[in-house]
Amino acid sequence: MNCYLNHVLKDDNKKPILLDVFYKKNHVKKSIVIFCHGYKGFKDWGAWSLMGKEFAINDFFFLKFNFSHNGGTVENPIDFPDLNAFGNNNFSHELDDLDRILDYLEGDEISNETDLENIILIGHSRGGGSALIKASENPKIKKIITWAGVSDFKIRFNEGSPGFKKWENDGVMYVENSRTKQKMPHFFQFYEDFKKNEDRFSIQSAVKNIKIPYLVVHGTNDKSVLPFEGENLFSWNKKNKIQRIKGADHVFSARHPWESNKLPKDLKKVIYLSIDFIKLS
Repeated sequence: MNCYLNHVLKDDNKKPILLDVFYKKNHVKKSIVIFCHGYKGFKDWGAWSLMGKEFAINDFFFLKFNFSHNGGTVENPIDFPDLNAFGNNNFSHELDDLDRILDYLEGDEISNETDLENIILIGHSRGGGSALIKASENPKIKKIITWAGVSDFKIRFNEGSPGFKKWENDGVMYVENSRTKQKMPHFFQFYEDFKKNEDRFSIQSAVKNIKIPYLVVHGTNDKSVLPFEGENLFSWNKKNKIQRIKGADHVFSARHPWESNKLPKDLKKVIYLSIDFIKLS
């Protein structure tokens, strides 16, 4: 298996994107799986690298990446040394990052290994929302899967609440990272970008407009993105499919750091349900 880790995508006047790819180097064109991490997430979290290897073993070209404004840097992609970038992240940046990833896949460097007619997006948590929007607007995407995906960006702003008013007045609010204990900023531009593009950022509209196969995966014991959000995603398109993982939490029993060389049981189940969906749908 070939693992190409910490490759840097650079564009003028844009923050770099750090990515990993996993595949069998045999000059056979493979379906491409692009994995989008969630809120306060990163490509090296927990068991995500084991996940990438599992997809590669099953003859996929697997790519995971850090959103350009996730707070990590090229030198330190696991922690969050660039809190200014994190504070300036928004959904527009994430959708632009996905376009940059799609452009990278068209390069000559990996053309012998990739089937550009079969690109699949997998999005975890908030990354599921961004993946759904991109899948609804870019015909390059042929299938979409969300793992513990969110169904609504707007409700998370709590418009009209005292906390929202304080955020608007102060221009910034802070959220503690339970792992690093950092106070991570959200600048008010995040909301302003959302309002400017509210129609585009409607996950419900995106799901209703999707014409490609879509699988919803959600744990029944998810305390971070409650199971009703998965049910929402499933209900908005008659062609959707759903897999409810009994007893599973938001990260399917994975943790960070993940020190075992084996996948957690729930995550392995999710991976193989996803592989079956891709191959059979």
